[in-house]
Amino acid sequence: MTATLHELTPRVDAAPEPITKVCIVISKGSLEGIYPGLIMANGARMEGIEADVFFTFFGLDAIRKGRNTKIKVATVGNPGMHMPTFLGSIPGMSALATKMMSRQMEKLDIPPVAEFVELISDSGGKLYGCKATVEMFGLSLDDFVPQVDEIITVGEFYEKSAGAQIIFT
Repeated sequence: MTATLHELTPRVDAAPEPITKVCIVISKGSLEGIYPGLIMANGARMEGIEADVFFTFFGLDAIRKGRNTKIKVATVGNPGMHMPTFLGSIPGMSALATKMMSRQMEKLDIPPVAEFVELISDSGGKLYGCKATVEMFGLSLDDFVPQVDEIITVGEFYEKSAGAQIIFT
């Protein structure tokens, strides 16, 4: 039996299903790599959307004790900086860019990384570290801020992500 054109045409009048859960992967350890995921997780929680954040590789710095307050802007090899790589490698350039970005975020009332992590956790967001990366870097749960719920495998992350939109920042 052959379907008619009408049967193959998607319905335009059907309302899209609302997003009820997001799972965000943060893998970069720079300010511009960490903030998008934190902002999205916080925004989801503010909208009543369930949010899980999975930190892997250098993204773990956002939840590591002693490192989450020292996150910097990556100036070397960052095309978003719109400057030659050699300028980004000048001593102090990353610190300057970080200070400028931090001032702008403060004006917009965007909290520092450590405070943002607390905010997401306090609002019911779940925070997970990647087990493979934690083991590769020789870390343990004690190396992370208390807001981290668990250190989990990628398989466990996929289980927790069932029915969610997965966002990789």
